[in-house]
Amino acid sequence: MVKLAQDIQAAYEVESSYGDAPDTALYHLGLLDTFDPRAVNMNITPIPSIGQSTDAHHASGPIDVTLPLKVALQGDGWKELLGNAIGKTDVYSTVDTPHCLTNSNYSHSILAKDLSTNQHTLCTGVVVNEATLEADYTAGGYMTLDAQCTALYSEDDDDGDFTFNNNDTYNGVAFPSAPTADPLLPTDMTLSYSTATVANALVVTDTAGNYVEIGERYMRFFQEDDTIDSGYSSSGPIVSAGIVDLDHSDYDSGNRMTTLQADLHANSGNTVAENSATTDPQNLLKGIYKMTAGTVNIPAVASTTQTLTAFNNLKTVSLKIANNNTPIPGKTDSKWLQNNGMARGKADITLDITATAHDETLYDLYRAGTTLPLVRLDFGTNGSIALTNGTITSFSRPLTGGGEVVDTLSIKFRGNGDYRNYSAFAISTDFTLQ
Repeated sequence: MVKLAQDIQAAYEVESSYGDAPDTALYHLGLLDTFDPRAVNMNITPIPSIGQSTDAHHASGPIDVTLPLKVALQGDGWKELLGNAIGKTDVYSTVDTPHCLTNSNYSHSILAKDLSTNQHTLCTGVVVNEATLEADYTAGGYMTLDAQCTALYSEDDDDGDFTFNNNDTYNGVAFPSAPTADPLLPTDMTLSYSTATVANALVVTDTAGNYVEIGERYMRFFQEDDTIDSGYSSSGPIVSAGIVDLDHSDYDSGNRMTTLQADLHANSGNTVAENSATTDPQNLLKGIYKMTAGTVNIPAVASTTQTLTAFNNLKTVSLKIANNNTPIPGKTDSKWLQNNGMARGKADITLDITATAHDETLYDLYRAGTTLPLVRLDFGTNGSIALTNGTITSFSRPLTGGGEVVDTLSIKFRGNGDYRNYSAFAISTDFTLQ
């Protein structure tokens, strides 16, 4: 029979360490657009000889496994891939999230199954080198996440009982059903931005040297020795000692920032002030802030909702995370592998937008060199992505006779704060990972 792409489905599992699949539970990856778990390059080097073929001899190099993978924004698979590109943070207890960029490998095992033959292919050590979230408002299709991945190794087996490395036995793990909900459309996403902040929206007085870390959903208080500050005791929105859920229902109405200020004061005894009473706490700028002389001033975008100033008349949106990862060749199970280890590189966060020009707003922001303190991609009940301190690095508006005028701009982000690796908060999400 002729094989059909529609017979292939894929599932994932978070690895306990790079290349080590727990083989205990599988989660469906969602609707596939592009997928090749058998993209294996043996890195063969030809050794020529005079008077003979240019391939007189072959020298076998390390096995290089790549995994082109493109999925619709359906279920939770796309969030896992995006989280793989950003990195996983153990925020508290069992809550893991793409809280900020990390330098640790957050890898997955991905299992492909041919539903017509029950044949399996397993890729372990899957790491996303580049992830691009795309929305095309003109084509009428779903939003997609295009992930360019590498893997430790690719192995085939008829019944899912694999022998490489940790002898993964997926024949005893139920293959999950596909998500039933439709994938997200571009119109399911709201893209908005801000141009101004309140410099001291939240003012906390604490021990000098301590610091506070703010992501899209969680605020975490640390002592100078990098341990969680348990002086902020658990209560309501303070979901664990020193950790505040900024998306808590207590902040859904009324004077939201005032409520946060009262929560912090009541559960720590520290002096806490606010200067932007109705602001949604999730509009605090993402970054790391140190208690200088015992006080820290945290800026925020003054908005009562998470939707800021909308980008109008959008045509396309593309959010790219380029990780510049470095593969480390070596041997596992006597096999020489190009991606035997993986070092996470520095990430570039870029947002590319095209929109029908309707006024000079975007052009004026570009010419003035205006920083966009906060840009948010909001997916409603599916969470949100916050991009902090954006600079419009390029702008064009070509004019073509008989056509509409289209603005094209590119924005790069660098996080906020004044302490340590605050640029890791160039991107932060309100997603929960497996």
